[in-house]
Amino acid sequence: MSEIITVKNMSKSYGDHRVLKDISFGFESGQIIGLLGPNGSGKTSLIKILVGLINDYTGEVLIDGKRPGKASKAMVAYLPEKTYLADWMKVKDAINYIADFYPDFDKAKAFKMAEGFKLPLNQKAKTMSKGMQEKLQLILVMCRNAKLYILDEPMGGVDPAARQFILDTIMKNIPEGSTILLSTHLIYDVEEIFDSVLMIGKGRVLVKTETERIRAAGKTVEQLFKEVYGSVWETD
Repeated sequence: MSEIITVKNMSKSYGDHRVLKDISFGFESGQIIGLLGPNGSGKTSLIKILVGLINDYTGEVLIDGKRPGKASKAMVAYLPEKTYLADWMKVKDAINYIADFYPDFDKAKAFKMAEGFKLPLNQKAKTMSKGMQEKLQLILVMCRNAKLYILDEPMGGVDPAARQFILDTIMKNIPEGSTILLSTHLIYDVEEIFDSVLMIGKGRVLVKTETERIRAAGKTVEQLFKEVYGSVWETD
């Protein structure tokens, strides 16, 4: 099985501040990968490089053998942490907008999911709660037939009762053979779905392993996370 994500000796700096420091890792396709680390660890910068939003880095980054760019964006579905919907957009506008951009987008499925999420088609984004906006953005991502889904805190704005529903939605809509890279602080809620985890801190890879190995050692992913990072949480 080929690698869907390949990173070799990659570094990224903002001025004199180096946020990613000569990191290397790779993941084969068909996995659900947990991207874990405290605030300020470099997760968001890494994600933006993988999806092609940041280009001024050193080293090599490949998505299914291609450098992040036009070709890779056609195979990557990205859910950012912050809402990107325009205030004027209604639910139906957002669905039609994404359908125009991506040939692999299933518009009929998106309207069906919106109904299941109880999102009124004529409601504008500016009148939605953060949780409603995140559900809409999740629909826009999971209704694509992508090779790689990169989800940045997909459950950050919803209450605990809705998290399992969103998690189920993600799991039920992954095309066979596709990969998910999921960044989250809610490790306890989602660790059961991870095949592998990547923990980064201070811009370096601290742990890259399969979850089977963690469990074989008698630990949970959350327990290992606490051991790796201790009680120190960096701030952005």
